[in-house]
Amino acid sequence: MKSSKIKSAITAMSLLCLCGCYNRDTDNYENVPVMEAANNAAVAEADDNIAREAAQTEELKRIAAEPEPPYTINSGDTIAVTVYNHPDMGINTVVTPDGYIGMVFIGQTKIAGLSLGEASEKLESMLAKYIKNPKVGLSPIKIASQTASISGGVARPGIYDIANGMRLTDLFAKAGGSSARYYDGQTLDAADFKNSIFVRNGKVLPVDFFKAVERGDPIHNVLLRKGDYIYVAVRSESMVCLIGEVNNPHKRLWDKNLGLLELLATGGYVKETYWPYAIIIRGGVSNPKMYKIDIDAILQGRASNVRLEPGDVVYVPKDNMSEYNVFVRKLIPTAQLINLLVSPTLYWTNF
Repeated sequence: MKSSKIKSAITAMSLLCLCGCYNRDTDNYENVPVMEAANNAAVAEADDNIAREAAQTEELKRIAAEPEPPYTINSGDTIAVTVYNHPDMGINTVVTPDGYIGMVFIGQTKIAGLSLGEASEKLESMLAKYIKNPKVGLSPIKIASQTASISGGVARPGIYDIANGMRLTDLFAKAGGSSARYYDGQTLDAADFKNSIFVRNGKVLPVDFFKAVERGDPIHNVLLRKGDYIYVAVRSESMVCLIGEVNNPHKRLWDKNLGLLELLATGGYVKETYWPYAIIIRGGVSNPKMYKIDIDAILQGRASNVRLEPGDVVYVPKDNMSEYNVFVRKLIPTAQLINLLVSPTLYWTNF
């Protein structure tokens, strides 16, 4: 009887010690918001962010409603000039860099900055000294001055002719899309849409390049205007980290298609003692925020895979109950050894 009590006490103390040693206090994360909800509200997690996004949308709608500015002749444009009843005076000419064209009788005349109608009236008034009631017609053959510029992380940065109806994504496609970068054996898109800018008349428009290019949002996929400047930011080699209850904790290069499942796959998946939730630490050291991701729900198809962002740290904590079960199972040989030490006579008798 005494040996039985000693055996039970030793076993209970062993279990208590082992279980207590591996308590990771996962209940500390109970108040962390679930990423599925946080992911949809990450950009607008506060009322001021929501208000700012609404103001940006209204601003883009106002810009989209603005009428196309009237065409004015500019340097580099090729203009066809005809004079009624005087076919010998018709010319096709390129407007010089200082804005002039040359014609018989009137010589060099500046027409840059004028509309087609204004330029016709000016030429008619000058030709009236030499021709009775001249009627002059102008039509553009090539409008080289209607251009927009794109630079940064695109395959072919440069100045491109634009036509009526062209949008941001059209120019992005003309420039060959995102340029490629080769890093650590991987081919990566160089474009960083989050930090790209759209400048018009010296003002940065509130354009979200991801919504415009990746989602085709017509509000952000703005119509181009003469002189627009687009800078597609070049992303730095941002990393994401995977730590905790995974078989291969590591860091790897971020790419736009990287989600939680892809990161777990490169980490050899989770260990047996994983907590059903992973914790994402986002925002860096300056403004860290934590979100929970239900790993089991994603694997079972009850939740969608979560897209990761540059700099994310994914932590898979240990689960107290799972840990308990695993270590109880591992304790069986130890319990048998305790039984042998406490009751050797009974053990060898049975043997």
